[in-house]
Amino acid sequence: MTFRRLPLRRPAAAAFAALLAFGAGAPAFAEAPPASVIARTSPAGNYLAARLAGAERDTAAAAAYYRALVRVFPRNGEILERAFLTLLADGSIDEAVPLAKRIVEIDPEHRLSRLVLGIAAIKAKKYTTARSNLRRAGQGAISEMSATLLVAWTQFGAGDAKGGVATIDALQGPEWYAAFKDFHAGLILDASGSRKDAGKRLEEALKIDSRTLRVVDAYARWAARNGDKKLAIATYEQFDKVLPNDPLVERSISEIEAGKTLPPLAGNPSQGAAEALYGLGAALGRQGGEDLALVYLQLARWLDPSHPLIEITLADLFENMKKYDEAIALFRSVPANSPLKASAEIQLGLALERSDRFGEARTALEAVVAKNPKDLQALSALGEVLRANEKYAEAAEVYTKAINLLQAPTASNWDLFFSRGTSYERTKQWAKSEADLKKALELRPDTPAVMNYLGYSWVDQGVNLDDGLDLIRKAVTLRPDDGYYIDSLGWAYYRLKRYDDAVRELERAVELKPDEAVINDHLGDAYWQVGRRLEARFKWNHARDMKPDAVELAKIERKIAVGLDEAEKTTPEQPAMAPTAQKQDGG
Repeated sequence: MTFRRLPLRRPAAAAFAALLAFGAGAPAFAEAPPASVIARTSPAGNYLAARLAGAERDTAAAAAYYRALVRVFPRNGEILERAFLTLLADGSIDEAVPLAKRIVEIDPEHRLSRLVLGIAAIKAKKYTTARSNLRRAGQGAISEMSATLLVAWTQFGAGDAKGGVATIDALQGPEWYAAFKDFHAGLILDASGSRKDAGKRLEEALKIDSRTLRVVDAYARWAARNGDKKLAIATYEQFDKVLPNDPLVERSISEIEAGKTLPPLAGNPSQGAAEALYGLGAALGRQGGEDLALVYLQLARWLDPSHPLIEITLADLFENMKKYDEAIALFRSVPANSPLKASAEIQLGLALERSDRFGEARTALEAVVAKNPKDLQALSALGEVLRANEKYAEAAEVYTKAINLLQAPTASNWDLFFSRGTSYERTKQWAKSEADLKKALELRPDTPAVMNYLGYSWVDQGVNLDDGLDLIRKAVTLRPDDGYYIDSLGWAYYRLKRYDDAVRELERAVELKPDEAVINDHLGDAYWQVGRRLEARFKWNHARDMKPDAVELAKIERKIAVGLDEAEKTTPEQPAMAPTAQKQDGG
């Protein structure tokens, strides 16, 4: 079989995800297929397997199949491009670079290939070659920013730091450019020894973006090296108020207090280029541009494997993409001497749980707690894993250990009380649960999850009905499109025998969450009460088919068989928190 050679497309940053053609499904392959399997497969079979693996975001398998195809069709534009993109996403940059060279022979204006060739030249310290490629790589806001910053770092590498800063300053574009421009201009000036000018630019970057650790770190390091240790520590402490207990911040403060000199974040062009790619990749990942973020972060990691945050950020990105095996491998790869190791071990445990490996997750987190019994983050994570797997009594014990470590609970601790309260509720310790839920609401009064859970609990038990309804209404006001909260409101009306209001809200909840058994069951009950008996049974049948837990299933089947009135006569009512409220607990 032959493949028609297709013209190469020229991907701008915004179109990159479409080029990868990655979907959101689960991995089709546990790992890359063995070479023997690929060798026995026809080119057509390899192509289809590569497309399937790509659609399932299984980059390792897709890369393996595309490698085989490139050997058979070395000049086919489509095959080359797909292989190139897949290798980038897989982090196989050394293999992607030769493909980029072949692609630009076919299409000299292929921007992503030019970007990769420019980055490879930076790594090889061939700055003139890097600039010639990078100047053909930028079109669109993201591409222009990345290419410009990389060009500036090549100018620094060639001994022209002022020229690099001028290149950055000449770039015009969206408002968000400003922080990147000041930050990298400051880094280049700092690395070149222009201390005063570096401080001005880094300070400007900090004014624009005081919540980004790398910006804070760069300015604090500059201050410490230039004789103002108090300013450096104050800068870190101000960041700690917003995002407390960051291990890199804690290490930097301790090193400054010990008299150590903190080097600039980027001391050479490879580190500077990696910093640019990391910053853009991290921002893209937060804003939903996962595929391009993945490529930028992989390129950054290739340029600067020692960067302290790239692996963790990559792992977080893989988690968001539901690529748990890749995330787990990266969390495990964080060096033992890294200040981020403890955080990585906690995130490892959570990733294991999200990949349905509860036993491993529990073991991993218990090991972290054993090493540091006073680690609030580790205790909270262990409690979350236990609670997610319905080990509510054990979860409550873990949360109690965490709460006992608090000298004076603050707003940031609301979730510990909330999580313990929900665990107590599930083990039928309502007095303890109510106290914790009230405490969580006291610590952070406008938290929809707490309002919904406490309000629903009161209404479902037939107590504090007006207060419960008021809390649920407030939760719905704050989250007007949340089907779970609207279900709570509808059920509150039902408990108050306001059946028409209940139908209205529960119909809205079902529209938002059509596949939730509990919501359909609730709507069936409300339909029955307003005389819509046929529709009630339809909703109960629908809820039954969604496989609710055994207790709820028995109740639903009883209602289908004899109707709600008779079912309530023969089945003792057992008020309990609806699973929908539990799923939206915000813990």
